Amino acid sequence: MFNITTLWRAPQVNPVNRKARSIPGLNVFNVYGRVFFFAWFGFFLAFWSWYAFPPLLEHTIAKDLKLKQTDIANSNIIALTATLLVRLVAGPACDRFGPRYTFIGCLLAGAIPTALAGAVTNARGLMALRFFVGILGGSFVPCQVWSTGFFDKNIVGTANAFTGGFGNAGGGITYFMMPAIYDSLVANNHLAPHVAWRVSFIVPFIAIVVVAIGMLVCCPDTPTGKWSERHLAIQHNLQEQGITGDVVDVPSDLTGNKAHSPGSESPSMGTEGEKIHFDATGKRTGSDDHEAQLGEQQLLDTARGEVVVKPTFKEAMTVVFSLQTLVVCGAYFCSFGAELAINSILGSYYAANFPRLGQTGSGRWAAMFGLLNIFFRPAGGIISDFIYRKSSVWGKKFFLHFLAIMTGVFLIAIGVTNSHAESTMFGLVAGMAFFLEAGNGANFALVPHVHPFANGIVSGCTGAAGNMGGIVFAILFRYNNRNYGKVIWIIGVITIAINVSLSWIRPIPKGQIGGR
Repeated sequence: MFNITTLWRAPQVNPVNRKARSIPGLNVFNVYGRVFFFAWFGFFLAFWSWYAFPPLLEHTIAKDLKLKQTDIANSNIIALTATLLVRLVAGPACDRFGPRYTFIGCLLAGAIPTALAGAVTNARGLMALRFFVGILGGSFVPCQVWSTGFFDKNIVGTANAFTGGFGNAGGGITYFMMPAIYDSLVANNHLAPHVAWRVSFIVPFIAIVVVAIGMLVCCPDTPTGKWSERHLAIQHNLQEQGITGDVVDVPSDLTGNKAHSPGSESPSMGTEGEKIHFDATGKRTGSDDHEAQLGEQQLLDTARGEVVVKPTFKEAMTVVFSLQTLVVCGAYFCSFGAELAINSILGSYYAANFPRLGQTGSGRWAAMFGLLNIFFRPAGGIISDFIYRKSSVWGKKFFLHFLAIMTGVFLIAIGVTNSHAESTMFGLVAGMAFFLEAGNGANFALVPHVHPFANGIVSGCTGAAGNMGGIVFAILFRYNNRNYGKVIWIIGVITIAINVSLSWIRPIPKGQIGGR
């Protein structure tokens, strides 16, 4: 039963990795609540700025820069291409440097080209600028890895779904915010349209920089402190519980290769690549009132399999090309790929089918698709965690494929009907949004279970696959001009086919330690 006080009360924590077992989302004074806030709000601002162009692109910017429809479509594709590349790099960067610094780097690197939007004078300049602004989309990976690092597996699906869902809502807010800022600059500040749209991009730039600084100053890398010392923290916490076992690789630069005297209660540590071995004390010495009571095997499995390590190239490739990584990547290719591509054209689709709405009206209705992430993506994570508690990881996986197949059904219905009745179109899009966005949440509820020792790599590959889907689907829109309905039902067929073909694969590798 859900207890509302967990929204502000200090959470119980896993005694080994110190991950929270509830989400104090309304308490920014608590470190877990503070990280939760900066994770979703940082990605929210990144998504807002990443998709700040489409609301003004079809009319205002296109008119000013004399853009063709192909120029607009190409700029949408280029924006997704940069994000794909950044997400591939961001995953290993999270494992190497930690998700917080990777997150800050993505935000600041993407904020600079956002501020330079005013320098664009032609189509080529727009494409080049949107490529570098696309760096912001890569912030999704450290957002999810950071969230995974602070919340235990009983609640991590919900935490990831909320941070991702609230963040994705930035793609909806931008359809309200950018036209509103632009209209205000024209009406109240009497700027010419040529100048107003350029000045409007300064607003997200300022917001991103402020939040990046706050993230740097106010938040830790992990619940146990510095990212570089996470192995030693696990070692200390497990020793306090009196647990014995070979656990994780500890880099030699953390241990200094110091010898320990025989009979010492301190764990023995060797050179890099060796395992930490704990001598059982026979009793638990932890005294934190907020520690959850877990069994010894659960604690040992947590330490063995769920501490992120810096994998070798061979280990990384094994993770990247495993069937389990393929499942989450394939599902996200369809769900988030469809969301990105549809988000780019939805305002134009509505304007084509309902001309009376105009730029502002069609933009506001298109914004609803992104804003529904606030409710629907978290719903996917919450339901997925509930199913997991009642069944197993298999339950999460089957739920993910169910959502994807239903998404495909709604996409086919939207594309085939291509309705010119507002109530029918908006109703179908809302139904599709529920299954699609809940599917995104359910996907990253499953990701922390897959190769948890390499969570950054799995998250990066999955996030990049979503962007690859966005690129593929955006290319379909590009070469079908304004035949939006046709492309949408094609995406629906692809979504169903891919998910049915992946449904037979085990959710986690046989014999995997941790993540179960």
